[in-house]
Amino acid sequence: MITRQDRATGHDRGVDQERREKQAMSAVNERLRHTYGGTLGSDTVTRTVERVHHRFDGRPIRDFIPVLVERYAREELRTPA
Repeated sequence: MITRQDRATGHDRGVDQERREKQAMSAVNERLRHTYGGTLGSDTVTRTVERVHHRFDGRPIRDFIPVLVERYAREELRTPA
C-alpha cells in the first residue's frame, strides 16, 4: 500500500517507473526474439537482452534504458561472436 508519505517522496513514481521498464523490456525481448529467434534461438536472444540490460544496473536515469538495450542488443545479435 502506498502511503501519503510515499506519494510526497515520489515512492509511487519509482514503483510505476520500474513497472513500465519491465513491460518495455518484455516488449524489447519479444521484438528481438521475433526478429532473431529463428536463426539464433530464443534463449540466445533472451540472454543477450538480459546481459545488455544489466549493463545499466544502478543508473539513476531509467527513461531511455529500454531503447538503449534494444539498440545494443540488436547490434550484438547482428554480429554474433
